[in-house]
Amino acid sequence: MSKIVILVVDGFGIGAMPDAGALRPGDAEADTLGHLLDHHRAATGRPLELPSFGALGLGAVHPHPDLAPRPSLPVAAGRAALGYPGADTYAGHQTMMGADFSRVTVARLAEHLPEVTAALRAAGHRTELLDGKPLMVVDGRVLVHDNLEADPGINWNASARLTEAPFAQVLDVARVVRTVAPVARVIAVGGHADGPLTGFVRHGEAGTVGLDTPASGFYRNGGLEVQHLGAPLDHTRQLPEAAARAGVPVTLVGKAADLLACEAAVRRPAVDTGEVLRHTVDAVRTAAGRDGGPGQEGSALVVSNVQETDLAGHEQDPERYATVLRQVDEGIAELLPLLTAPGDRLIVTGDHGNDPTIGHAFHTREYVPVLIHRPGAEAAERLPDATSLADVGATAAVALGLSPAGLASGAPLHVERPIRGAAAFPSPHAAH
Repeated sequence: MSKIVILVVDGFGIGAMPDAGALRPGDAEADTLGHLLDHHRAATGRPLELPSFGALGLGAVHPHPDLAPRPSLPVAAGRAALGYPGADTYAGHQTMMGADFSRVTVARLAEHLPEVTAALRAAGHRTELLDGKPLMVVDGRVLVHDNLEADPGINWNASARLTEAPFAQVLDVARVVRTVAPVARVIAVGGHADGPLTGFVRHGEAGTVGLDTPASGFYRNGGLEVQHLGAPLDHTRQLPEAAARAGVPVTLVGKAADLLACEAAVRRPAVDTGEVLRHTVDAVRTAAGRDGGPGQEGSALVVSNVQETDLAGHEQDPERYATVLRQVDEGIAELLPLLTAPGDRLIVTGDHGNDPTIGHAFHTREYVPVLIHRPGAEAAERLPDATSLADVGATAAVALGLSPAGLASGAPLHVERPIRGAAAFPSPHAAH
């Protein structure tokens, strides 16, 4: 009878992976957490207070003068490589839940305009190119374009102002595009912009062209609606479906509710961090009184995504990032007293980096923390570096009493040795 909470802090990197500079050389110095802490102290003269993260061992994973060097709770702490190319939220979550996402198709919209046009017109839509650029205007309202926030060619978007097109229309266009798109995901986005979307179109890297979504005001102006349409995957071999088959109630919160497949799951989509944390706490509070399958009464799997850290990274706004991270720290403090049985686990991790000081609006390819609270354990211990986020899902599967062999990818992490100090972990930039 275990309650397992996986809290994904979106864009929460702790230092560049060795290949981080392959696409953008400056990303070899990416360090979302370290640069955030340094910026906060420089701007305010005070450390960024993150007591819950410190208690979970964040300072042991990423040594920094403003973080406690040792955890004060019985945790297993380490870091994970991403296990998929680039740095992408969809690929990150699918990998974490056990999918083998080591190969994603990278393609610019310009390379597939004929088949996308044919599919949209066959579905009754009008299409035209915008000023001769490889970017489509559908029905005079919806832009179909390269996603400029992820690495070039990983995702495409269908975007519109909600004052001009209802989100159902945007989603309809995105679904048609998904039928012929070879990329990891097609994202339907509706929101409130600061002006006509055509005024925020720009060229990106590697020949991409698309809407500059952060500049448009979509992330600032409220009312954002998003749905992620992913490439076909065997969702039966991912953690949520495996848990549900075993009779474990599954709740997906925040962006995880948009990204992950599980018909039996309770979904609580939200963007606001306070709302995400409230849904997460509520799911844990009700788990003990909710009937699971045979032998699973009181068990639960909750997967939550805090998205606003990622949005702050895209906007290159370290002050907003710090504010959201403090909210998450407070949410962790509220969660910990609800997870006290020996089999309960709170797993705090990330899906990629998004350094808010790096100077561009892309994700950064970084290691992410893996902080696992283990009530009843005798000591804080170090985890080996995970080779993939899939190892996080496999570790959660074992905590639920499930076989990790039921997942398409991943191996459970086993502790290496006690944490005796910050030196137990290498510096984030030791490889450079």
